[in-house]
Amino acid sequence: MPVSEHYDFGDFSVDVAERRLSKGSQALRLEPKSYDVLLALVRRAGQLVTKRRLLELVWPESFVEEGIVAVHVSSLRKTLGDRARVPHRFIETVPGSGYRFVAAVGRHGTPPAGRRQAEVYELVQCGRSLLATGAMSDVSSAIAAFREATAQDPTYGAAHAGLARAHCAEAQLRLRSTAEAYGDAKTAALRALAMDDCSADAQLALGTVLFLSEWNWVGAEKSLSRAIELDPSHTDAYLLYGQLLEARGQLERGLEMKWRALEHDSRSAVVQLQIALSYFHQRRYDDAIDWANKTLAIDPAHLGAREQLAGAYLMKGDFDRHMAESLRHAESFGVPPEALEPLKRAYAQGGRPGVVRLAIEQASEARGAADMMLAVHYGEAGDLDAAFQHLSRAIDTHDPCLVHLAVAPMWDTLRGDPRFDECLTRMGLKEQQ
Repeated sequence: MPVSEHYDFGDFSVDVAERRLSKGSQALRLEPKSYDVLLALVRRAGQLVTKRRLLELVWPESFVEEGIVAVHVSSLRKTLGDRARVPHRFIETVPGSGYRFVAAVGRHGTPPAGRRQAEVYELVQCGRSLLATGAMSDVSSAIAAFREATAQDPTYGAAHAGLARAHCAEAQLRLRSTAEAYGDAKTAALRALAMDDCSADAQLALGTVLFLSEWNWVGAEKSLSRAIELDPSHTDAYLLYGQLLEARGQLERGLEMKWRALEHDSRSAVVQLQIALSYFHQRRYDDAIDWANKTLAIDPAHLGAREQLAGAYLMKGDFDRHMAESLRHAESFGVPPEALEPLKRAYAQGGRPGVVRLAIEQASEARGAADMMLAVHYGEAGDLDAAFQHLSRAIDTHDPCLVHLAVAPMWDTLRGDPRFDECLTRMGLKEQQ
């Protein structure tokens, strides 16, 4: 005999077999269709459920207007005591698209899908939070959270989508080879899409892989546009779409997308930093510094913000401040003080050129990031033949740090050389300019 399906959220519980919503020991009265809307949302807690999908679930054999959904959602909010102003405690409106049940949901019994929904949802949220820090040490923890979520519920597409983006972060931070990390990322993204091709998270995951790994600019834009269409409040989709537009030379449109992300999450350190990067690409270095500092005001330990400050000061020619921020970044990254002594000596004795010479020596002995970094350093040193040799190798390996080659200031030392246009052509970026 199957175990009945029960859900708990806040002070409320739902008994599916009895079609009953209760608050404590008190049974609450609901219109039959309002109950069906509630159940559809609770079963998909944390996911966007479009109005069209709700019509299919609740009125499968009837033709009704979309406005009826809003009527029943309003009734549910009144019954649940959900306050009229945002943010809502239980049911979030996704403008122009649908609704999302945002409260943590406990699921009991053995429902048909076998999903331990509350635990899975919390694992996915944990993974997303870890990725948002931008810290190298948090990526492996995020992957562990997403993997546990997929183990508990292999059908939960959002968990596979999160895993895909975490593997992309692995590649960007060079924690694994780009080929292996992006291979796993694409597999996870395609699994998420196979489960629900109307999932904004799944479309975002695929767009991330197509953008950063495959340099499929058109395909990535289609996926990211679709993600925003499915969820017009998806902050991460706006951010990545902004980065993609900037990579294609559309700097103002890219910044516009990031402003939209800021509208949906004004206290996100990730959003603040991405706006700093937009200004960096526009050569508005004082604005980039301002927004990097705003990032640090929200998250004083954010490594990317410290790195952005160093880069902006370098482009301004303020080498003293660049060096100070570089040292702070290294210390925050856990580099021991004694390992920083050669860098300090190089700057004290030779200024910025001395630092560049040291960087070339150290990068020549490194692996993984060597070709991209050597291309930058040789360009600054004026050895363009060596710079293009290493840049070509970095393109061969699809280094993810090259996606902004067409616009990033650190490549300005190479732009006047005809070989630079050849590199853009190889990446499919020349025709985007």
